[in-house]
Amino acid sequence: MNGREVFLKAINCEPTPYTPIWLMRQAGRYLPEYQEVRKKYSFLEMCRLPEVAMEITLQPIRRFDLDAAILFSDILVPLIPMGLNVDFKEGKGPVISNPVARKRDAENLRVIDSREDVSYVGETLTALKEELKAGKALIGFSGAPFTLASYSVEGGGTKDYKKIKKIMWEEPEIFHILMEKITNTVIDYLRFQVKSGADAVQLFDSWVGVLSPGDFREKVYPYVEKIVDTLSLEGVPLIY
Repeated sequence: MNGREVFLKAINCEPTPYTPIWLMRQAGRYLPEYQEVRKKYSFLEMCRLPEVAMEITLQPIRRFDLDAAILFSDILVPLIPMGLNVDFKEGKGPVISNPVARKRDAENLRVIDSREDVSYVGETLTALKEELKAGKALIGFSGAPFTLASYSVEGGGTKDYKKIKKIMWEEPEIFHILMEKITNTVIDYLRFQVKSGADAVQLFDSWVGVLSPGDFREKVYPYVEKIVDTLSLEGVPLIY
C-alpha cells in the first residue's frame, strides 16, 4: 500500500497500516533549495508560475518519505481576483492596499471563476498529479471565510483584530456580504483544485481562535458549514 492509498484511507476514517504523515507547511524557509528558488522570484511569482510552484511543492517530497504533497501557494491568492490589491512585503508579510472598510467595498468584490481567474493553480496541480503518479497523495487548500475576511478588512496581519470584530458586531450586513462572497469563492476554488488533481483539500482558519465560542457558532460556523456540506455532497475529502 503506497502513501496515497494510506492517506486516502485515513481521511475516510478507514483502518490504515500506519498513520500517514504530512506537514501543514512542507515547503518553506528551512529548505536551502527553497532559498535558492526564492532568490530568483517574488513570492507571488512563485505562486503564479506553475513550473516554480511545482518545484517547491516537490522539494520536501524529494527529501522526506512523506505520504502526501501539499500545493505550494498562499491562502490570499483568491482574494486578488476578488478585487483586493495584495502584495507581500519582505519582513512584513501580506499587505492589502484597498481593504474593505464600508458596504460598497464589500459589494464591489466579486465571486471568482477559478478556471479563468487562477488557472495557474489548476495547471500546477495537474502537472503535480502527473509527476507524483499514484504513489503520493496531493493536497490543495484555501483559507477559511473568517480568516480571509480578517485579512480583507484589517489589510494584513494584526494583533487585536479590532476592525473585523467591529464590522462583525456593529455592521452585520457588511460582514454577511463579505463572508458570503468569500464562502462562494472558496467553494469554487476548492472544487476547481479537486477537478485539477487534488486528492483532498484543507481549509485553514488561522485566525478563528480570536473569536469566542459563541461568536464562532453564531457568526462564522454557518459559512464553514456551507463549504463543508457543499463539498461533502460532491465527495470531496476535506480537512478543516
